[in-house]
Amino acid sequence: MKKGLVLEGGAMRGLFSAGVTDAFLEKEISFDGVIGVSAGAAFGCNYISKQKGRVLRYNTRFSKDKRYCSLRSLIRTGDLYNADFCYHEIPDHLDILDTETFTHNPAEFVVVCTDVLTGGPVYQKLEKMDYTDLEWMRASASMPLASKIVKIDSFRLLDGGIADAIPIKHFEKNGYDRNVVILTRPEGYAKTKTKFMPLFKIAFRKYPKFIDALERRHEVYNETLEHIRQQEKQGYLIAIRPEKALPIGKVEHSADKMRAVHAIGYETGLKYAERVKDFLNG
Repeated sequence: MKKGLVLEGGAMRGLFSAGVTDAFLEKEISFDGVIGVSAGAAFGCNYISKQKGRVLRYNTRFSKDKRYCSLRSLIRTGDLYNADFCYHEIPDHLDILDTETFTHNPAEFVVVCTDVLTGGPVYQKLEKMDYTDLEWMRASASMPLASKIVKIDSFRLLDGGIADAIPIKHFEKNGYDRNVVILTRPEGYAKTKTKFMPLFKIAFRKYPKFIDALERRHEVYNETLEHIRQQEKQGYLIAIRPEKALPIGKVEHSADKMRAVHAIGYETGLKYAERVKDFLNG
């Protein structure tokens, strides 16, 4: 039996997931593997490094720092979330990621990116959290139009949520048969086709397969939600969702809103903790 944790993205809605995983750390709940997409990747690494509270701490600390997330950064660097500051300066110097604990944790950590050349998902296991691993994590969270394409080896990468927003099927194919999925939308949510398609078609005209993935994103997402519901009914997974829409924007500078959403996640995680323990123990 392999126990997996699947973390959806959702930009700053990911603070809900961070709250849930902080509760799991407190209750000493562990998994054989964790897979994260976008914010689920950027925040999920802290679960492997066992740094309870780090996600909320650095987000609130730098919430109004123009080096972190700002229009100025987008204009100057091409990235709304400044690549060097967010993915290297902070974890290496300002709020250090515990790479020693990360590397010694037996759980595998996988991030999902979208290859703009193929329009398909790329699943990358991170083991060291060195410069290259952090670049993979950055790529997973690089939103189209708000980020530059991230180049790693032969790959040209952007937000993993385009190709596989909730990678439960990938974990199932790799032998994970007891899974907990943390979603950032409430029950009943269905994704609609993006209103930004005309802009996407211009910006990514050199990447027709990526445009196809963007056009099909809502269909793939909704199909995955239905798969999760069916697996949940059969007892193969637990899906943890907020009870209602989270009071936070995709891009957020209010530290109070960040704390509120994290608190919702934390209380939800505590509520589910014993059920999750029983489920993982078979």
